[in-house]
Amino acid sequence: MHVLTRSPRTRALSIGLMVILLAAACGTGGQATPVADTPPAGTPSGTPPEGMSPEPASPGPGTGGEVIMLSTQLAPLEEAEKMRNAILAEYPGGFPAENFVPAATAAEFTDRAEAEANAGEGNGEVSLFGALHGDLSILADAGQLTDLSDLADELGDLGLLESYVELGRFGTDQQLMIPWMQATYIMAASQEAMEYLPEDADQNALTWEDVTEWGRNIADAGHGQRLGFPAGPDGLWHRFFQGFALPAFTGRVNTAFNTPEAVEMWSWLEETWEFVNPQSSTYGFMQDPLQSGEVWVAWDHVARLRDAFTANPEGYVALPAPAGPQGRAFMPVVAGLAIPASAPNPEGARELIRYLVSAETSAVTLREVGFFPATEAELPAGLDPGIQNMSDAVVGMTGASDALPALLPVGLGEQNGAYNQVFRDVFESVVIGGQDIQTVLDQQTPNLQAVFDTSGAACWSPDPPSDGPCQVQGAE
Repeated sequence: MHVLTRSPRTRALSIGLMVILLAAACGTGGQATPVADTPPAGTPSGTPPEGMSPEPASPGPGTGGEVIMLSTQLAPLEEAEKMRNAILAEYPGGFPAENFVPAATAAEFTDRAEAEANAGEGNGEVSLFGALHGDLSILADAGQLTDLSDLADELGDLGLLESYVELGRFGTDQQLMIPWMQATYIMAASQEAMEYLPEDADQNALTWEDVTEWGRNIADAGHGQRLGFPAGPDGLWHRFFQGFALPAFTGRVNTAFNTPEAVEMWSWLEETWEFVNPQSSTYGFMQDPLQSGEVWVAWDHVARLRDAFTANPEGYVALPAPAGPQGRAFMPVVAGLAIPASAPNPEGARELIRYLVSAETSAVTLREVGFFPATEAELPAGLDPGIQNMSDAVVGMTGASDALPALLPVGLGEQNGAYNQVFRDVFESVVIGGQDIQTVLDQQTPNLQAVFDTSGAACWSPDPPSDGPCQVQGAE
């Protein structure tokens, strides 16, 4: 059984639909920094020994001179190496490996960006930022980014998605970010699991209840606990609650944190966990337990499933995220490129942007790390069948009639970690610890509200807009 395929143009149009939904939900107010999908502090990030200030290397011909790039994206060690050795491999004149500097956390990126800004115009070390849209919005609000309107016009033939281009203006008349790449999260299943798909279930339109029954069917057939989630310290487990499960059951995230619908979601997860591999508390990248056979059905970021699909494209099926009572919630992830006002070499940075968003480099990026282009351009012919499989699932999810985009957290600043921890703590108390759901939600509601009160962050979609800090239902 395989996901139905579509033409490249149809894929582009459906991805465009996701963008329209995203832009409509997000607006262009630029509410500060969302949480980057990177490992926690202490996780190897591929950062060179010289830390955040590598020794400048000799500029190569055709590069416009020395360029240092600071990026929250492709920061994990393996991804950083692919950025250096594959994605940047054909950069004219060469790109010194040490000049790609990963920022392992959003806080690390923000701290370095602030230091660059304090150096003054043209006096910094970093010439290019690569980050999520929200990572860059706080810098745009502070006037720390360079206008790239002329470059955006020049790149028009690439088919940059207009809604992403609009996001990159951050509510101004200047183009402060060039869209770079996009990603999201999907389900993945081994071929062994497909035999046990619930009767009458549509693999392209599953519900979360179907997933529970799927796990039960596998267990009842004597195969054990074969569902899997990235609930380990390095996994993106918090995103499951923030972008998928809670909005699917409640239609919202933060304002519905302590509601009967939220209790229903946690009850569902308690029931489902009976069929989840106990090793899930150690998993970071679900491609690994899928390939080992420990897990047959998994949820994760597309980049963290890529190796399973590319190594054995016939062995796995990519599936859109399941739906809940309120819709098929999913979390779109948009990364962009921006030049700080403090950049010592803005012209070199422009050349690097041209290279990174080109059709050729975008194809390499998709192949190597599983991030999709931020354009309407057709995906390249001869695309790896595993990547094609994943692409079809993304299209099916973002273009679904019940699609419900749930944006990355915005405006939390230094409260990013505390915000994520609230969701993880509820999980540990309820699902692992067996505590009463309502009691735990009552205990954690003040902690979530404190995150918003401290950061001043307003609500983001799918929660309704707020005037001032977002208010958690039930918080005193």
